[in-house]
Amino acid sequence: MSHANPEVIVYVVSDAAGDTGELVVRAAIAQFHPMNTEIRRAPFITEESGLQRIVQQAKQSDAIVLYTLVIPNLRNSMKKLADSFSVVAIDLLGSFIETLEQRTGRKSRQEPGLNHVLDADYFRKVEAVEFAVKYDDARDTSGVLKADIVLVGVSRTSKTPLSMYLAHQKFKVANVPLVPELKPPEELFKLPKRKIIGLTIGVSYLNTIRKERLKALGLPNNASYATTDRIEKELLYADTIMKKLDCVVIDVSHRAVEETASLIMEYVRMP
Repeated sequence: MSHANPEVIVYVVSDAAGDTGELVVRAAIAQFHPMNTEIRRAPFITEESGLQRIVQQAKQSDAIVLYTLVIPNLRNSMKKLADSFSVVAIDLLGSFIETLEQRTGRKSRQEPGLNHVLDADYFRKVEAVEFAVKYDDARDTSGVLKADIVLVGVSRTSKTPLSMYLAHQKFKVANVPLVPELKPPEELFKLPKRKIIGLTIGVSYLNTIRKERLKALGLPNNASYATTDRIEKELLYADTIMKKLDCVVIDVSHRAVEETASLIMEYVRMP
């Protein structure tokens, strides 16, 4: 947010990228909207000379300094410099880090940029979710070979919700519907069997689920998709394929998605 003749100039000083400090500044500024504010970010400051330069500039422009410095000697230097130049400087992390040290009896790691480790974790999750969407329902069978886990089963065995749930646990999941009229993708038979999870379900339970699905779509519940004969045929076919794959099979009847996902994760994490 940068305008001519800003009402407030804020220097965001960090020994890492400065994202945390800028987010806090923007959150605070939002409470005064509209307000002309200029944010000047000073990232990756690791020397006292860099702090001195910023404090002098802040003094000249009557700016506020907000700093997220995790290295103790830099925090101390900033406090002394701000006092000596009579610059308002706010220590965003220091007092809380010190409080945590006192409360736990542990020393902080004093490593700048650790929250970007969390960011990397977040991006892995996003990547896994995007993967699950792209390779849902075998729309693109190339995902089968790239996946951490491949779910196979007939329609309405929770393949998609399970894929999404597992994606939030950072697993890349592809799922493949098993339909008697369609040949399973060849890629399935090239996978190590430990990567494949077969999903099965009771006939009457699936019959109820499919009837509800038809009802939600405004279709008659006597369509072949929901008949017992059709369901039995599909499950028999799926069972044949799963035996060929020699994969583990989980019965999802009366199981919440979370419970099934927990069983899958337990299985794939086994040594």
